[in-house]
Amino acid sequence: MLSDDRKRRLAESMREAGLDAVLLYGNAWQNDYLRYATDFGILEGQALAIARADGEVTLYLDSPLEADRAVVDSPGVQVTYAPDLLGTVDAALDRMRNQRIGGAPYRLLPRRITARAKNLKLDDETALLDRLLMGKLDSEVVAIRSAAHLADEGYAVFRQAARPGRADYELVAEIEAFFRANGVDDNFQIIGVGGPEVRGMAPPAGKRLKRGDLVTTELTPCVDGYYVQICRTLVVGEPSTNQLAAHAVYREAMEAGIAAVRDGVAAADIARAENDVFRRHGLGDYVTSEYTRVRGHGMGLFADTKPHILEDVTTRIDANMALIVHPNTYHPVVGYLVLGDAVIVTKTGCDVLTTTPRELFSVPA
Repeated sequence: MLSDDRKRRLAESMREAGLDAVLLYGNAWQNDYLRYATDFGILEGQALAIARADGEVTLYLDSPLEADRAVVDSPGVQVTYAPDLLGTVDAALDRMRNQRIGGAPYRLLPRRITARAKNLKLDDETALLDRLLMGKLDSEVVAIRSAAHLADEGYAVFRQAARPGRADYELVAEIEAFFRANGVDDNFQIIGVGGPEVRGMAPPAGKRLKRGDLVTTELTPCVDGYYVQICRTLVVGEPSTNQLAAHAVYREAMEAGIAAVRDGVAAADIARAENDVFRRHGLGDYVTSEYTRVRGHGMGLFADTKPHILEDVTTRIDANMALIVHPNTYHPVVGYLVLGDAVIVTKTGCDVLTTTPRELFSVPA
């Protein structure tokens, strides 16, 4: 099983690092560190888990409903309902005082615990977990490929749903219905509708589609806990000359970024390849943090995980990492545009997982 593969890899890495256990935190927004060891996707409350080097994992949850669900969803894990989450975990850590413990993600661990780090022999081992989360096992890649296939199918549904007069939330509802009917655990989606006044994407707000609008979206379906993203833009009606010209720049930038992906490069190299295209077209101002956040990012047990593709991120890119390359940003003439494909890094380049054409789509007005 996929979860067993991860647990074995985690235990091996802990033994290599001289760790007796790791303490992992998760909540409904970010639970990738927690899920790596427990295979549990938390929906409410908070959770902590102690994973030991012998493979034993105990999951502590402060919600009785979540605890009941975890018993069913994670049969290989010891589940403990802990209304006093910190008190219960504190006591468990006290019983491990002679052992070396790592914590991840350390910045999210409760201060009550980290304040006693020296006495508990608790060290920040976020980097160890990050390496495991970024570098995928072959069995993880299988799940990621399945999610990529559904991302492509989902965007086809999105295109069919996009019609003049429809509200943005109606498009999102159709996508959600399709994904849930096809076994998708979760989907992170944001959307933008309009022209030059649109500076980014957000959850749906009731905006109705009209002729000439750019409709941007990123779909991020989750299969077996693994998220894969696709970004595309369409126009309601025939695209204008300016819209086509702008989109061509984004396609050139995305393809330059994808061409830069290979084992051994840095995240910064990919971002620079994308951004240099914008600079050549006189759009260098629009690759800054004033207009865009990242030029891509990792994918896996979290929708937006490390490494972040930015020119100041020196993280080495290794084979079997899963990334999305997306030069999404504001264009001063036509508004916000998105285009992004998911890839798996190889020794000599990358395998592109998403197959939706890289065109500026149009739907009847």
